[in-house]
Amino acid sequence: MIRAFNRALDHIEEWLIAGFMAAATLIIFAAVLHRQSAAVPWLWKYAASLNFSWAQELCIYLFIWMAKFGAAYGVRTGIHIGVDVLVNAVRPGWRRVLIIVALSLGAFFTGSIAVMGVRWVWFIYGTGQISPDLEWPMWVIYLCIPLGSSLMCYRFLQVMVRFLRSGELPSHTLGPADEGLA
Repeated sequence: MIRAFNRALDHIEEWLIAGFMAAATLIIFAAVLHRQSAAVPWLWKYAASLNFSWAQELCIYLFIWMAKFGAAYGVRTGIHIGVDVLVNAVRPGWRRVLIIVALSLGAFFTGSIAVMGVRWVWFIYGTGQISPDLEWPMWVIYLCIPLGSSLMCYRFLQVMVRFLRSGELPSHTLGPADEGLA
């Protein structure tokens, strides 16, 4: 049951990240086309009635949501940034302790952010604030904080359980496209 839940969560996470990125890319593309259509008089006749004043704001929100869920994806797959110089320099026994401490601190930090995020969303909900261009409730936009941080906390705990059982951490191997970056 847990495996099925984790598989479903993995797919939802990946689809959200890809969906947010694709939507932002398409919106930016359409807004740029709209802006550039002013240089073509016959095209501007049709495009002038369109209003893309909301596009920048929506793209900012989409990228924030993508980053929050992308960080959780990074923890799950081993591509999240980490400083492991000290971990790699110590004996294997200490290495295990440092990894468990680091994963525990990551889970604690992201769990704390999730709890504070819930409190923030509740506060913003009470104020009735709306976004300037989209006129969406700001509490909906700020939901990315508790949702993304909760998922990231879960991913830290998931990695820690896997490490305690098998001694393995997720790792990202370089592919042909990445080799020039190493």
